[in-house]
Amino acid sequence: MTWPLVTLDLRLHLNPRCDRNVVYGSRQQIVIDRSQRQAAHETIARWPGYAPTPLVDLPDQAARFGIAGLRVKHEGRRFTLNSFKALGGAYGVFRVLEYETGATVDDLAGGRIKDRAARVTLCCATDGNHGRAVAWAAGLAGARCIIYLHEHVSQGREQAIARYGADIVRVNGVYDDAVRGCAKDAERNGWAVVSDTAWPGYTEIPSWVMQGYTVIMAEIMAQMDSRQPSHIFVQAGVGGLAGAVLAPLWQDLGSARPYLIVVEPHEADGLYQSVLQGHPAPARGSLDSVMACLSAGEISPLAWSILDTGADAFLTITDSFAQDAMRSLATGETPLVAGESGAAGLAGLIAVRSNPMATEAVELGPTSDVLVIASEGATDPEIYTRIVGTPPHDIGESL
Repeated sequence: MTWPLVTLDLRLHLNPRCDRNVVYGSRQQIVIDRSQRQAAHETIARWPGYAPTPLVDLPDQAARFGIAGLRVKHEGRRFTLNSFKALGGAYGVFRVLEYETGATVDDLAGGRIKDRAARVTLCCATDGNHGRAVAWAAGLAGARCIIYLHEHVSQGREQAIARYGADIVRVNGVYDDAVRGCAKDAERNGWAVVSDTAWPGYTEIPSWVMQGYTVIMAEIMAQMDSRQPSHIFVQAGVGGLAGAVLAPLWQDLGSARPYLIVVEPHEADGLYQSVLQGHPAPARGSLDSVMACLSAGEISPLAWSILDTGADAFLTITDSFAQDAMRSLATGETPLVAGESGAAGLAGLIAVRSNPMATEAVELGPTSDVLVIASEGATDPEIYTRIVGTPPHDIGESL
C-alpha cells in the first residue's frame, strides 16, 4: 500500500529514515548521553519525596486488545504534581539555579539557600504540566517564578500552577505564542527561561529538561526484569518525552530495542509533518485538542535529533481515542487515573488495533508485549470527570 496510511481516525507513517543498524551517534549524544542520564537519575533520587512510579501490568486489558501483554508506567504518582514533568521541569530549574547561585542542587531542592535563590527570576511557557513543575521547584528553592499561559489553558490548570506561588501571565493565541512572549520578556528583564522546547541559541536548558525525563526509562528498565516490551507507544507534544524514552533504549539496546511509535493529536501533528517532510516542520492542525498538553505547533529540534532517525513510526489520532483510553484505564482490572494527554499512548494502541492495516504495518499481534506511559494523572479534575463520568478521587486506585 501507499504510505502514509490515512483515515478519518488515524494517520500512520512508517519512518523511512529509521535504520536500526545505525548506532546512537554524536548528534544524539549532544542532547542525552549515558553520563547525563546517570547524573540526572542520581540527583533526582536524592530529592525529598522521590520514589519510582509504578509499572502496572494489565493482563485483562492486553487480552481485550489481542496482545500478549500491556504495561503502564503511571506518572500520575510522580511527587505531588501528578505528571512526569516534575522530573524534567524541576531538574531544569535546579540546574539553572545551580549555575546562577553557585549552590548545589541538593541544597536548592532542600530549600537551604533561599536567600540566594530569591535573587533569580525563572519563567516558562506551558500548556499546564511543565509550568506546574517549574513553579513547584522554584518554590522549593525560593526563587521567583513567572508562568506564561496561552488563552486555551483551563482555569483548573492555571489555579494548580498558582498554588505554588507563581505569577501568571496570559498570552493571546496558542502555546507557541506563549513561548515567544515568555522568551521576549525574559530577554528584556534578565530572567532565566526554563523551557522544554529549544530554539536557535537556546539548547542547553531544554537538554537538561530532557535528561530529567530519562529517569522514567531508568526506572522502567529496573522494573521490567527480563520481560522486554516489543512495542512502545509514547505521546508527543514538542517531542521531549518521546526523545527521552527513545534515547536510553537506542543507547543500551541498539537494534534490539522495542518498536517505538510516536503518538500525536490530529490537530497538533508537528512531528508527523516533520517525518513527512524530512525536516522540522510546524503542525498543520488547529492545535485544538482535548489532549491539551500535547497541543504544540512547533517541535523541539533537540527531540527531533533523536526521533528523526530513531523512531519507527509516527501516528496521529482523533480525540475520541484519548477519551476511550481514559475510560478504559479507569474501569480496568487495576483502575488507573490518567488525564487526556496522559492516556495518549494507550490511545495510540487502541487506534492501531482498530485498523487491520495499521496493526499489520507495525507488526502488532498475539505475541506483542506493549508498554505505554500514563504521563499525567487528572491534572484538571473537572475535565477528567466530564470525560470519564466519575471524579478522579472516586476511581479507587489501589497501587
